[in-house]
Amino acid sequence: MTVATSAVVRPGRKPTAVFLAAVSAAAWALGHAPPARAQDAPGAPPVVWVLATGGTISGGGSSSTSLTQYRSGAFSGEELVAAVPAIAEHATVRVEQIVNIGSPNITFDDWLTLARRIDEIFSGDPDAAGVVVTHGTNTLEETAYFLNLTVRHDRPVVLVGAQRPATAISTDGPLNLLNAVRTAASPEAQGKGVLVVMNDEINAARDVTKTSTYRVETFRSRDLGFLGYVDGDRVAFYRAPTKRHTADSEFDLAGVAGFPTVDIVYSYVEPNPVLIETLVEAGVDGIVLAGTGAGLVSRVERAALDRIASLPAAERPVVVRSNRTGSGRVVPLPGYDARGMIAGDTLNPQKARILLMLALTKTRDLDEIRRIFREY
Repeated sequence: MTVATSAVVRPGRKPTAVFLAAVSAAAWALGHAPPARAQDAPGAPPVVWVLATGGTISGGGSSSTSLTQYRSGAFSGEELVAAVPAIAEHATVRVEQIVNIGSPNITFDDWLTLARRIDEIFSGDPDAAGVVVTHGTNTLEETAYFLNLTVRHDRPVVLVGAQRPATAISTDGPLNLLNAVRTAASPEAQGKGVLVVMNDEINAARDVTKTSTYRVETFRSRDLGFLGYVDGDRVAFYRAPTKRHTADSEFDLAGVAGFPTVDIVYSYVEPNPVLIETLVEAGVDGIVLAGTGAGLVSRVERAALDRIASLPAAERPVVVRSNRTGSGRVVPLPGYDARGMIAGDTLNPQKARILLMLALTKTRDLDEIRRIFREY
């Protein structure tokens, strides 16, 4: 197994006994499944890059049962890969540590670094079959969707995390990482956009969301379903995304140093309109409404939004309607369209925010932004 590391990887670190025991248990479980081999032609295993960012998959502590002693990023990406020797049966792995933090602390700069580094890898390494990004689960879906819109190649990019730290009993990280590498090495994964692989399931970056705080089956594509399974015998796909992504995306990060300011406002009974008004006064470029039901808002909120609609176009934030239900479409409605609001379709608020941020790097024309929300 070939391992390339950056300067921030801590050389000489050895996985703890608890970590190795957990990995051994995962390897035992895999060994009792049907034998799984790389799905490439005979010869050297395909090259897969692992870009590590920290998170629970690399977390640990002196106690596997005490959350107070938990620390994100206790292990480097190099250590995570080295602790799963079965990976070598499926890929030649090159590891690079991008950051080593909990995912609530991921930044736009980290997103830009990841997207550009992935493009560099695919452009400069013709042997690279795919890229795996290890990531904390709290914001994993947002990073995945950003990369889905900005990576300019059709080779697989797979995000993976864990719900249980590396030192926990029955950690899910080692098997998740193995399955992510297998998926990134699979020719069938090409052209399907950025993927999220956890709990033996493959989900599309656009559709997937975290649905549970601690359960290992947390990542779900509620309405549209997952794309396939990673089982002992093979990586099996049953459907593919239909929305534009990656190589077919119009978003170009060349020259982008930052993003327009877009914030989310959550709707509830008797909302305080000062939240909307304060964002407008602060000069935000866009607002995503996490509306009730099918993306609806109250009379109080509509009054604040009417004041937005009366502003000169250059001072008016673009408003996108999403919903707080976690499922279902938000469709155009005459009363909202007349106020210049854009329907977010099936995107949840955090993903609608990402798409609006990227759309605003290209245009402020509402019809163009409506087109973008239809196509992505």
